[in-house]
Amino acid sequence: MDLNKVMIIGRLTRDPELRSTPSGVNVCQIGVATSYVYTNQQTGQKVEQTEFHNVVLWRKLGEIANQYLKKGAQVFIEGRLQTRSWDGKDGTKRYRTEIIGDNMIMLGKPSSGGSSSASGGPAGGYTPAPGSAPTQAPQTSTSSAQDFGGTPAPTTEELPTIVQGEDINVEDIPF
Repeated sequence: MDLNKVMIIGRLTRDPELRSTPSGVNVCQIGVATSYVYTNQQTGQKVEQTEFHNVVLWRKLGEIANQYLKKGAQVFIEGRLQTRSWDGKDGTKRYRTEIIGDNMIMLGKPSSGGSSSASGGPAGGYTPAPGSAPTQAPQTSTSSAQDFGGTPAPTTEELPTIVQGEDINVEDIPF
């Protein structure tokens, strides 16, 4: 069994770039920076190491990213790694490793250095749906059938409660 899975939380390094393939499929490219902080054992100083990731979002997920994300916005991306190659103009073989995003969650407003939304909304470019809590971020997944109109409706399933001292019947166990 093989596994190719990537999960990152970081901030956009630039505004999303939305394009269309010749067949009309939307594809969005974003850059995401992630930081790792550790203490240098020799000097005792904290060191911050930043990695830059190229992320590709297809179809509706790419459209949503283009509409709501701006430079500096914090985002969670889940997907897989893919490396593509091509011949450069100088004839050398070029490679680029990208994260092909399958799931995206917008986490919050950008840091103070980020740009604001062109639509005049909050700095993250995300405006919560009326009636939703301002601290909630919408979750978007290509695998869900939900339309992106705000925060997804929570699925509530009533689970049976077991009181200590009660006899447990095998038929009461939900699995």
